[in-house]
Amino acid sequence: MNIPLLTPIEVKERLKNGARLIDIRGRDEWEYEHIPEALSVPIGEIEPEKPLSLRQKSEDCIIFHCQTGMRTDANQAQCATLGAPAKIYLLKGGMNAWKSAGYATVKAKGGVLPLMRQVQIAAGTLVLTGVLAGATVSEWCYLVSGIVGCGLIFAGITGWCGMAKVLSRLPWNRT
Repeated sequence: MNIPLLTPIEVKERLKNGARLIDIRGRDEWEYEHIPEALSVPIGEIEPEKPLSLRQKSEDCIIFHCQTGMRTDANQAQCATLGAPAKIYLLKGGMNAWKSAGYATVKAKGGVLPLMRQVQIAAGTLVLTGVLAGATVSEWCYLVSGIVGCGLIFAGITGWCGMAKVLSRLPWNRT
């Protein structure tokens, strides 16, 4: 399936003419920063057997976007199902392209990073610490990097991330 791509300029024009912009990123990413006109519909929260209805008509125009365009590209079939029977488009380059074009975004006050970025920072810090400590303190410290690596593999296979669960309970991540 190949849903047509629109540049940020084309999206801006279509929004003026009544198009709807749907942000498929996670809710935490949307809360951190989003395009003012965008509605948050996280693709990961949509159950394939119970598709969400956006209550659109065939003459409507719906544009989906994510951060870089990779998630919308990977989920084209789900976007098409979600947007049917309207005309469906994807924002080429996602929110990064939108910002590069100089268009405004809404940023959260306080600037809490999205949870997955926090996980990446924490995992990277632990791996680097384990490697440095293993090289300078004790070879046993390499285990820290190995354990984090196993956790990342497990999260990738199962979709369940223990580190994300722990980080989500921290005070700055509670909404």
